[in-house]
Amino acid sequence: MNRLDGKVCVVTGAASGIGKRIAEVYAARGGKVVIADLKLEAAETVAQAIRGVGGDALAVAMDVTDEVQVVTGIEKAIEHYGQVDVLVSNAGIQIVNRITDFSLADWKKMLAIHLDGAFLTTRECMRDMQKRNTGGAIIYMGSVHSHLASKLKAPYVTAKHGLLGLCRVVAKEGGEYGIRANVICPGFVRTPLVEKQIPEQAKEFGISEDDVVKNVMLKDTVDGEFTTVDDVANVALTLAAFETNALTGQSIVVSHGWFMQ
Repeated sequence: MNRLDGKVCVVTGAASGIGKRIAEVYAARGGKVVIADLKLEAAETVAQAIRGVGGDALAVAMDVTDEVQVVTGIEKAIEHYGQVDVLVSNAGIQIVNRITDFSLADWKKMLAIHLDGAFLTTRECMRDMQKRNTGGAIIYMGSVHSHLASKLKAPYVTAKHGLLGLCRVVAKEGGEYGIRANVICPGFVRTPLVEKQIPEQAKEFGISEDDVVKNVMLKDTVDGEFTTVDDVANVALTLAAFETNALTGQSIVVSHGWFMQ
């Protein structure tokens, strides 16, 4: 169960955080992982570490909002490994602000990274998957905010909702080729991205950082615990290894019960 032997797995934003852990878990289960990240040096460090423990990994530079870089990065992956079997569209950032204070530039930046990046990487990987017609898995990193809204996160919530729509269309169009598409929707994972939000939200709401954690981020969980990178990576492994269209077009929430659907 949950083996990826020989499968080529592209993970974007894989030089740190959730993406890094997914790449490590995939490699440990036999996958050949492509560490795609804006920061090539950091991506190469992760790839070297995976190779150092007997895994198979390739680092590629990729700004997911740059069409040329996405096309080139996927071409390098295919040139090196011959194919792409799994895409994890994980690259993302967070900018916290009130709608009335958001600049259009920041709004566009958020949507470009989360949605344009998901589209561009999907398009290139689907082209290879359809050409070979041997199936594949496309996994989007959504959020509980794919289903719920929070103050200060208008473009993030908008983008994460949008991933549900993209996923469902990919599931419909990819079904005849055995290409599955699903969205993972984590709760708060204590990555650098979330750490950055704690003081930002404390300032905006006029409360302490402890109150942000307890009364904003974790108040609706069943156990007051953060979701972990391992929680998310294990779900990503299941979705990548699942072999039929029985599980496609779905969102799977990993949030310690914060949101139940």
